[in-house]
Amino acid sequence: MKRYAIGLDFGTNSCRSLIVDLADGRELASHVSDYPSGREGIWLDPRDPNVARQNPADYLTGTVEAAREALALAGKADPGFRPESVVGIGIDTTGSSPMPVDREGTPLALLPEFEGNLDAMVWLWKDHSSHAEAAEITALAQEMRPEYLAKIGGTYSSEWFWSKILHGKRVAPEVFEAAHSFVEICDYLPAVLTGETRPDRIKRSVCAAGHKAMYSAQWDGLPDQEFLAALDPELAGLRDRLYDEAVPSDRLAGPLSQEWAGKLGLSPGIAVAVGAFDAHMGGVGAGIKQGTLVKILGTSTCDIMVSPRQAGLADIPGVCGIVDGSVLPEYFGIEAGQSAVGDIFLWFVNHLVPEKYGTTTDEKFKNLEVEAARQKPGEHGLLALDWNNGNRTILVDVRLSGLLLGQTLHTEAHEIYRALIEATAFGALTIVNRIEEYGTEVREIVNCGGLASKNPFLMQIYADILGRPMKVSHSDQTPALGAAIFGAVAAGPKTSGYASVEEAQAAMTGIREVFEPDMQNHAVYAEMYRLYLQLHDAFGTEEWSGSMANIMKDLIAIRERQRKDT
Repeated sequence: MKRYAIGLDFGTNSCRSLIVDLADGRELASHVSDYPSGREGIWLDPRDPNVARQNPADYLTGTVEAAREALALAGKADPGFRPESVVGIGIDTTGSSPMPVDREGTPLALLPEFEGNLDAMVWLWKDHSSHAEAAEITALAQEMRPEYLAKIGGTYSSEWFWSKILHGKRVAPEVFEAAHSFVEICDYLPAVLTGETRPDRIKRSVCAAGHKAMYSAQWDGLPDQEFLAALDPELAGLRDRLYDEAVPSDRLAGPLSQEWAGKLGLSPGIAVAVGAFDAHMGGVGAGIKQGTLVKILGTSTCDIMVSPRQAGLADIPGVCGIVDGSVLPEYFGIEAGQSAVGDIFLWFVNHLVPEKYGTTTDEKFKNLEVEAARQKPGEHGLLALDWNNGNRTILVDVRLSGLLLGQTLHTEAHEIYRALIEATAFGALTIVNRIEEYGTEVREIVNCGGLASKNPFLMQIYADILGRPMKVSHSDQTPALGAAIFGAVAAGPKTSGYASVEEAQAAMTGIREVFEPDMQNHAVYAEMYRLYLQLHDAFGTEEWSGSMANIMKDLIAIRERQRKDT
C-alpha cells in the first residue's frame, strides 16, 4: 500500500501544503492558501515601519484550505490516492514568531477584548520594533552570562523571542498582563492539530528554543531567573509559565485529533510531528548532511549546516545560533542568513525601474535580466551593500542599511539590478568564509527556494562570485518537503517505512541542476569582493579605521578594463 505524508509550510504571506509519496519523494499535489487579512497577510503600523504582525486566525483557515485543496488535487493526479494513505503531518513556520496566549493556549488576538490589537497578534519574524531591547539583552548577557551569547553568534537580535516579549511588555502592558504564556507559531500549530494547546502540555521545538530563546541543555534550558529578573522582574516570573524541555522534530507532537481530522479530511490518530522553522526543515528537504550548506533563497535567505554532535563544534561569531538537534537529531544545527535578498530586488523593481523595461513586475524582471546578462563582471562600475533590511549575519545589526556606490549620469537600471544581485552574493560569500574560518568545512552548496529555481542568471552570478558549483534542489518546496519527512519519521518505521530522517532523505531528496563557476569571472569578482569587504567593515564595524579613498577609483579601473576587453 502506498503511503504519503503532508508538509504544511507557513510562510510570511501564505500557507503551502505538499503531499509526498514516501517511496520516492514524488510530490503528488500542492496548494497555496494566501492569508486573508492584513496587507498580503502582514499587519502593519503606519507610525512604525519596524512593526510586522500576523493574525493567528489566518493560519487556521490556511491550514484547512491548503490541506483540503491538496487532497482534492492528489485524487485528480492519481486516481488510486486515498486520504487514508496519509500517515503523518509535519509543520514548519517562520520564526521567531511568538504570540501571547491564555491558560488554555487560546491566542489573545482571538479573544473579543483584543480583536484588532496588533500587540496581541503574532509578532512576525521580520518585526524589528524591539531593536533597543535586543541591544539591552546583548549588553546584559555580555556582563552576566557571556555563554548565552557564545551559542548565538555573540549578539541577540530584534527578530528573536525575548526581545519581542520585553518590548511587548513595555509598549502593551495590558497584553502582557493578560498573557499566561507565549508560544512560537511552530509550536502552536502542531498543538492545535493534536487538540492539546495548554502551554504546559505543548511539545516545544528545540529549533525555535535554541536559536531564538537562548535555550540550551548546558544551562538547564531557558535563561535563568536571575538573568531574566535583571532585564525585568516579570520576565523571571514568566519563565515558569514557558517550558523546561524542547525536542527535535523527529518526535511526535501527538496524534491528529478527531476534530481536526474532520476539518482536514484525514484519518484521526495519524502522526503530527513537532514543528520547527522553515529554513531548518528546508535544509532537510534539500538533503542536508555534514559538509553541505543549504541556502534557502527567497525574500530573505537562511543558510543551514549541520555538524555531528560527537565531533564537537567551535562557537562561530556572527551566526544565528548553534543548537543541538535543531536540524537533524544527533547533529548541531548552524544557522546564518541575510535579512533581505529577494525583497531588495522587488523593492528596486517596484519603486525605481522605469517603464522602458516593461509595465508589469514580471516584464521588468525579465528585461532587466536580459540586459544585465550582456555585461561582464565589473563593467557597470558599481558596488552595493546588501543591508536594505539590516544585517543578519555576520554583523547582526538591524540598524544598518543599504548602499550603492559608483553610479554616474550614465548608469542604467539593469546595471543597478546586476550590482544588487552581486551584493547579495558577496554577502553570501562572507557567511561561507566566516563558517569555514571557525573550522566547519563547506564541501558543497545546495540552493533552494523561489530564486534558486526560477532565476538561473542569479545562480550563475552566485557560482562565479563564490567560486563554487551552485547545486539546486530538485524540489521547489524544500521546507514543505522537509516537514513531510519529519511527519513520516514521527509516524514510526512500521507505519512510514523510515526509522530516521537520513533514511527518508536518501529516498526523497536530490539535485536537479548545477551551475558551474566561470573562473575568469571569479577572478574579477575577487577584486570587487575585496572592495566589498572594505565597505562592509567600514560601515558595519566600530573597530574599522582607515581610508575609503581608493574604492571609487578602483571600481572605475575595473570598469574601464572590462569595457576595453569587451
